Amino acid sequence: MANDPPPGTVFLLDDEPEMVKALTRLLRANQFEVRGFTSVRAFLEACQPQELACLVLDVAMPELDGLELQQRLTHRGMAIPIIFLTGHGDIPMSVRAIKAGATDFLTKPVDGAELLRAVRAALQTAHTRHEARAGIAALAARLATLTPREREVMEHVVAGRLNKQIAADLGTGEQNIKLHRAHLMQKMAVASLADLVRAAERLGVGRSGER
Repeated sequence: MANDPPPGTVFLLDDEPEMVKALTRLLRANQFEVRGFTSVRAFLEACQPQELACLVLDVAMPELDGLELQQRLTHRGMAIPIIFLTGHGDIPMSVRAIKAGATDFLTKPVDGAELLRAVRAALQTAHTRHEARAGIAALAARLATLTPREREVMEHVVAGRLNKQIAADLGTGEQNIKLHRAHLMQKMAVASLADLVRAAERLGVGRSGER
């Protein structure tokens, strides 16, 4: 149904138990899956890096403030969309949070409809990021099936080199390059040069300092 919430878990982190209870009731009443915490440590133990989720986070946590936790999550590779809540936020703090990747910044007492809108948007962002990560993982798995020579040919192809130029660079015949090119296109599951270039761009192939 159109009003069903996006898939994923809403993590709530606020040092005020009553705030966690109230927001949990609101979100569960609107069919969201919710897990509430009053401790940063408990949240970090529960949240997994690849989990499809968003985080509703109080800025003023006693163990670690919200902006510091945001930085820690980023360093751990946990790109979870964050909605900040604060009772005393200011514009510079909001700008810092948004620049660091927060999806929203709401002030307490938070409006219920506004929070629901923000959570829906954050979970949609999480879903989009999750699909992007899955897509890159699939491309990386295909890349790993290439032989060393096919990988070399791919790097030359995406750099815009012609078959005869690649053959000269690699010291082989043009017909061999055509065969390697056909094989790598098949293994990468791409139908055109443009598709191959896009896949290489997503994987970082052909860049300086590539993987």
